[in-house]
Amino acid sequence: MHHREIWLAKLFNDYLPGVGNAFLKLVGMPVEPRPWAGFIVMQLLVVLILIVLFAFLRPRLSMDRPGKLQHSLELIYEFVHGESESAVGHSGPRYIAFFGTLFLFILSCNLIGIIPGFESPTMIPSVPAGCAIATFIYYNVAGVEAQGVLNYLKQFAGPMLVLAPLMILIEITSHLARPLSLTVRLYANMFAGEKVTLVFLSLTYFAVPAVFMGLHVFVSLLQAYIFMLLTMMYVGGAVSHEH
Repeated sequence: MHHREIWLAKLFNDYLPGVGNAFLKLVGMPVEPRPWAGFIVMQLLVVLILIVLFAFLRPRLSMDRPGKLQHSLELIYEFVHGESESAVGHSGPRYIAFFGTLFLFILSCNLIGIIPGFESPTMIPSVPAGCAIATFIYYNVAGVEAQGVLNYLKQFAGPMLVLAPLMILIEITSHLARPLSLTVRLYANMFAGEKVTLVFLSLTYFAVPAVFMGLHVFVSLLQAYIFMLLTMMYVGGAVSHEH
């Protein structure tokens, strides 16, 4: 599938093609005349924005006179903290760094497409797939760290030895389906939302597109939350000794 080249990707391809091809060579991919895809450039922009945001906020943190930005991010932290305790349990805050990073990254990727000239990288399948694979690796590693390799693998066998072969097959299939489920859910919703907004923007520039842009914001928030919540549930199941 061919996607239009956004202006930022055009700049990268015009002035930094060597850097892009160097990364392609590192992963064993062939050299391209224009190696920078729009979704890659947009992810780099999102990461840069988040780094600059927190670098700006860190020296300005204050217990006595917190600013509006600090208040806003504290609300997000308290929200993620509460959700992690509900989904994972008392050990939930231990994993809050991953949950919060995932939530902010996906939410930023979802929302940046509203800005004219930009696009949401999450409407490209490989971006949700990358987040889903990171989640898959993370919760399995967390489970092994919390319970040890043998105890974690015992979860796949179920409570009854006689049903162990069947349960192992079901559990493996279930775990392998999780990255696919996370990918399709996020990609399909963001792709549909982006296309609907673009269609109505092409038809009229009055009040109607604003309604769909508001809907796009709501879907962006909802999908980032659902992705994070499912990640929390997977981590909770992996680290729970009663699972």
